[in-house]
Amino acid sequence: MNANLYSLFQSRFPADKSRVFLETESGREITIAEFESTVARYAGLIHALGVAPGERVAVQVEKSPEALMLYLACLAAGVVYLPLNSAYRESEIAYFLGDAEPRIFVHSPRDETWAQPVCEKLSIAHRFAMNEAGGGSWAENALNAPSLLEIANRAADDLAAILYTSGTTGRSKGAMITHLNLSSNARTLHQYWGFKADDVLLHVLPLFHVHGLFVAAHTALLNADRGGRLLFHAKFDAKAALASMARATVFMGVPTMYTRLLAEPGFNADTCSKMRLFVSGSAPLLAETFNEFKLRTGHTILERYGMTETGMITSNPLVGERKGGTVGLPLPGVTVRVTDGDADNDSTVLAAGGIGHIQVKGDNVLPGYWRMPEKNLEEFTSDEFFKTGDMGFMDADGYVNIVGRSKDLVISGGYNIYPKEVELVIDDLPGVAESAVIGLPHRDFGEAVVAVVVLVAGASVKKLPSASIGAASDSSMESGLEAAVIQACKQKLANFKVPKKVFVVAELPRNAMGKVEKNELRKRYLTSFD
Repeated sequence: MNANLYSLFQSRFPADKSRVFLETESGREITIAEFESTVARYAGLIHALGVAPGERVAVQVEKSPEALMLYLACLAAGVVYLPLNSAYRESEIAYFLGDAEPRIFVHSPRDETWAQPVCEKLSIAHRFAMNEAGGGSWAENALNAPSLLEIANRAADDLAAILYTSGTTGRSKGAMITHLNLSSNARTLHQYWGFKADDVLLHVLPLFHVHGLFVAAHTALLNADRGGRLLFHAKFDAKAALASMARATVFMGVPTMYTRLLAEPGFNADTCSKMRLFVSGSAPLLAETFNEFKLRTGHTILERYGMTETGMITSNPLVGERKGGTVGLPLPGVTVRVTDGDADNDSTVLAAGGIGHIQVKGDNVLPGYWRMPEKNLEEFTSDEFFKTGDMGFMDADGYVNIVGRSKDLVISGGYNIYPKEVELVIDDLPGVAESAVIGLPHRDFGEAVVAVVVLVAGASVKKLPSASIGAASDSSMESGLEAAVIQACKQKLANFKVPKKVFVVAELPRNAMGKVEKNELRKRYLTSFD
């Protein structure tokens, strides 16, 4: 039996191919027939270029229906899809391309000046462009490509995608995701969240992220045979999303999106009267947002928990109590445990209420990281549980509660940021002795990136305009070290990684072993965004 994920999706396409499956904000409608034929042509071009199953295709483009169909074409052709955040800069992309060694790189036309020399340097065989409307050299070449007649035969443990996650040591890790990882999670979510005939999913999430690509798109594709469809927005806009809810039934978003919906005066029970389900994930949902949303709309947000490496792990129930502040129950087929340590031999599984390390096992869990055998040994226990790096507990009813992270991951607006990556940029600046990057509570973003900087000996804090600065976009920001920190980060990192505040201190707090106590810094600056 062919375990190719696209084979599963295609089996759910209805007999009536004239039915509309995807509709854009502008009113463009794409039928099942057009959707399926475009995927076949894209897959045919991949095959015609001589890219064999198991080889990689890297894609860094803006969201469009064509971008979604390119992903599915990669599945159909049996190649490994490598989605890259459209905000990443040249130096970041160069690392990913060098590590994954893709045969094809599809990028935005605006990146032509740096993409060409990077691809030449790395000997990437084929390079194409795709613009925001889905046009460009990729679509042009695919017009005359022969359609792929047969979906590539893939085993369950063959790779379907590689998604890079930043590493605490500064080196990004390529999470290897298999066809089974994706199909098992998609089937589970489709059933657990009760997708019904004619469900319409309002898709406002990016396609380079697990939430938008694997959770939202996959569940909609599995529902195609029942009349399901996508309302496809290129970007999230609160007013546009609110207007589309009159024709939608399901919405998936990150906490930032919910706070922005609540900021709209017209958002109330009437505007979402046709909605049956609101799902939140990718970052912690504040109790304030959870409660206000329920009060304003009458809907209880369903919060879930997942990771790039595991897909979805837990979810509050569709039917039953959705506990605010929890991420719900382990999904069917997924085993979750909380232990008092990460070591294999002396760790004990904790009883309800005991706070410890969250570990997970199931068909949804990745087999390992791309070309990092040493990391795989660190991240898995001897009995094959994956160490999430999150700290939490299970209550008496089995609901999982996340209390923090053992790793220094910051989640801002649903995006993962590892402090070391930002610190390396800041520490390279003249006048900087060292830095520490932390995440602080922020109403809009969940967490905001904040840098705490120590100057080299002899540098005078008095010469700086102030001890802290506001948002990086503040045009009135004076020159000085603080401005240099922001500017350097903006040049070298995606914008969501740029610190929103910078504090200058004489020294960083350290423990007896010399390790920076970031918890102390979080306490010190806890109310910075109040």
